[in-house]
Amino acid sequence: MTEVRAPALRGCFCCDQTRPSLSAPSRRGFMLGAGALALAMAVGGDHARAQTADAKPFRIDVHHHLSPPTYVTASNDLQFGDPLMKNWTIEKSLADMDKAGIATAMLSVTTPGIQPMKPDVARRLCRESNEYAAKLVANHPGRFGNFAMLPLRDTEGSLREIEYALDTLKADGIALMTSYGDKWLGDPLFLPVMEELNRRKALVYTHPTAANCCVNLVPTQQPVMIEFGTDTTRTIADIVFSGNAQKFRDIRWIFSHAGGTMPFLIERFVRNPLLDPKAKGTTPDGTLTELKRFYYDTAQTSNKSAMSALAAIIPPSQILFGTDFPYRTGIDHVKGLRETGVFTDEQMASIERGNALKLLPRLAS
Repeated sequence: MTEVRAPALRGCFCCDQTRPSLSAPSRRGFMLGAGALALAMAVGGDHARAQTADAKPFRIDVHHHLSPPTYVTASNDLQFGDPLMKNWTIEKSLADMDKAGIATAMLSVTTPGIQPMKPDVARRLCRESNEYAAKLVANHPGRFGNFAMLPLRDTEGSLREIEYALDTLKADGIALMTSYGDKWLGDPLFLPVMEELNRRKALVYTHPTAANCCVNLVPTQQPVMIEFGTDTTRTIADIVFSGNAQKFRDIRWIFSHAGGTMPFLIERFVRNPLLDPKAKGTTPDGTLTELKRFYYDTAQTSNKSAMSALAAIIPPSQILFGTDFPYRTGIDHVKGLRETGVFTDEQMASIERGNALKLLPRLAS
């Protein structure tokens, strides 16, 4: 039987107090999540996985990919993408969700998004992909949500798509890549879009990609191995040290893969305003204050090392369950998180459901 214990967080250089208390999720959501989690915790190994699948699905997966038909066609025409992306089906998603006790998966298109495409093609593909996702949400009540794609380098196209996706399609939020060519999310080019997202208090999910500088940088390493985590770290830093985190405080950011390498580099993040004149004044409340407002998912990082590093600086109330399906399975992450021993039962219930409900209250029903 796996022992679950609270993380030993006192004494961390950046934490001079005990952990902040969790924001309580809804009573119904917490009891549902905690009850199912307790059932799974009661047994171990393969039997634990069977118990998790048998319990009523309650988890919310914020990092789950879909492949709209027109997107697959474009990937074939432009020769990008991989077999897992191209062979995705809604049936495969539902089967994986059911095995892992996932009630709802938030859908988003994976990297590279629309980056290889010309502006007119990018606009069209965003519209078609977002409409396809909205149909899946409507056809499978309660099982899916939608983070809509934008042609971010196209300001006018992005503003139009925000309006259509959020107002007409009722998307739950917006999905952005961590970088677009040679620009990260704090770049001035994107200010009009950030202003609109802030005005709408939008939920913005980000997914890593490889920037122009770093595609095929080292022949022995695929970008997914190192560059994806690094690009997430770069865009977090760009948002914070451009001053955008302060300026656009109503954007609710979700960063994939436990924030990339940010937890390991936290001391350099904290000291940056002391060393870089350009960064002075961008974090008047302290860098850690900004980082603790963001949300981070568990996709591809549901292991003791990654979760211990993240939990040492980020309160459990800001951690969300994510799987990166179809690149990993839901059950991988359920089992991996349980085996870390980093979180208490109550914290696990919040990570797997309660925290997402605060961001996506419509899922409570």
